[in-house]
Amino acid sequence: MTHHTTPSRGTGPRPFPLEPTPIHVPDEVLADLRRRLESVRWPDVAADDGWSYGVNRAYLRELVDHWRTGFDWRAAEARINAYEHYRVEVEGVPVHFMRRPGVGPDPVPLILTHGWPWTFWHWSKVVDPLADPGAHGGDPAEAFDVIVPSFPGFGFSGPLLPDHPDMNFWKVADLWHTLMTRILGHDRYAAAGCDVGALVTGQLGHKYADALYAIHIGSGQKLSMFNGDRAWDLSGGRPIPEGLPADVHARLVALERRFAVHLAAHVLGPSTLAYGLSDSPAGMLAWILERWVTWSDNGGDIESVFTKDDLLTHATIYWATNTIGTSIRTYANNNRHPWTPSHDRWPVVEAPTGITFVAHENPPGVRTDQRVRHFVESERGAWYNHVNLTAHDHGGHFIPWEIPDEWVDDLRRTFRGRR
Repeated sequence: MTHHTTPSRGTGPRPFPLEPTPIHVPDEVLADLRRRLESVRWPDVAADDGWSYGVNRAYLRELVDHWRTGFDWRAAEARINAYEHYRVEVEGVPVHFMRRPGVGPDPVPLILTHGWPWTFWHWSKVVDPLADPGAHGGDPAEAFDVIVPSFPGFGFSGPLLPDHPDMNFWKVADLWHTLMTRILGHDRYAAAGCDVGALVTGQLGHKYADALYAIHIGSGQKLSMFNGDRAWDLSGGRPIPEGLPADVHARLVALERRFAVHLAAHVLGPSTLAYGLSDSPAGMLAWILERWVTWSDNGGDIESVFTKDDLLTHATIYWATNTIGTSIRTYANNNRHPWTPSHDRWPVVEAPTGITFVAHENPPGVRTDQRVRHFVESERGAWYNHVNLTAHDHGGHFIPWEIPDEWVDDLRRTFRGRR
């Protein structure tokens, strides 16, 4: 048996309690994917409408052709398997996670939670500098033992139905706490996340604050954001205010368009959507590609953020595991099983909290240099015990992928003096 060491705070390393299992997608799954890509039935379009009606057909065909003939999943798999991978059941829920052991005198255990349409691999650019800062121009005393799970129902954690049909962000927080404390044996740990992973992390900071050194997130939403009858409508049904400056009005409309179809479809009809996306790799790719294109800060060139191989690595993880359906169902479950507080103290999230804001997600009418003050003065600001707020003038929704150096710096700053 191979023993992998993990830090035990103040007592020296101990064997890691689990045995690694490399990632491997069966050959027959890849052969089936190729057959489906060879027989795509393409819709007719009246003209080249760019991206104004949704995903551009010419670019999608280019991407599908590369997926079929040029993309090398085995090479991507080898890069992924440069890290340790584990599979475990947490309270009956299958969980995959990637690990990079910390290199330093006393690494702090850190769990990183992704969102949708993310995979665990969206954290790959920050894992090494967080785990081994000394090899990346940092201080070894700031090392983390990095745990990167696949969100339950996503990727290599596998589909959840029918045994766990109600999985949502606050239930995942309970699983993560069990993983980090009971299974991996840590008395205290650190947590970070983006997108719905920020809600998981915020819930950890709410319910399990005493077990956390601190948290760092990529947005500061209220944990109740999916509660209510109109959670599928970003505007909450409110009309656009009259008299807004033209540029602010345009940004508000653009923001609502960016999320309207996404939220409504996922919250209201995830099963209907899942039939098509689970059957057609081109259809699945189109659905998630639109989010990667519109949510990232790419200046009109998606490949400035994600190369074709990057896009297809993430897409293959969703396809090969048949998890697109259970991944989008979590949105409905966030609404149908509403968040309820574990205590009535304020701030709601008591763990010390760092937040990284990015310009691509600035609220309409708010400049980057106003972003921190805008958050602090908003009703969301009171929810968090914020100790380190930073706004960057570049970067989009996939923060640790788009601006990894800034994310690492921000996160390290949050935990300084709190280890």
